[in-house]
Amino acid sequence: MTESTLIQTARSMAPRLSRGIAFVYFLRLRSGSIYVGCTIDLEQRLRDHHLGAACHTTEQDPPIELLRLELCVDFSAARQREAQLKKWSGQKKEALVRGNLDRLQRLARSHD
Repeated sequence: MTESTLIQTARSMAPRLSRGIAFVYFLRLRSGSIYVGCTIDLEQRLRDHHLGAACHTTEQDPPIELLRLELCVDFSAARQREAQLKKWSGQKKEALVRGNLDRLQRLARSHD
């Protein structure tokens, strides 16, 4: 996925995308896993991920798709949500991204 495609996808998910708005975002990586991050400058952060300059994970395993955005009230709330999601299993993240709330609830109860 190109940098511009990542940003276009983000704009379609959040048309009023602007710097200063706190987001939690989900990226599909080339390996198939899901990366969760947060930012107050989504366009720049996506550019950084695309260039391999955002973090070690996406430098080694580049993003191929933006899967989900969650708008947060502020950056502190976004960091808390990111920390929560990073503890989730890959199955729970997949269920959330796919909108499969039944599976998400089952996985939450089983602690998988």
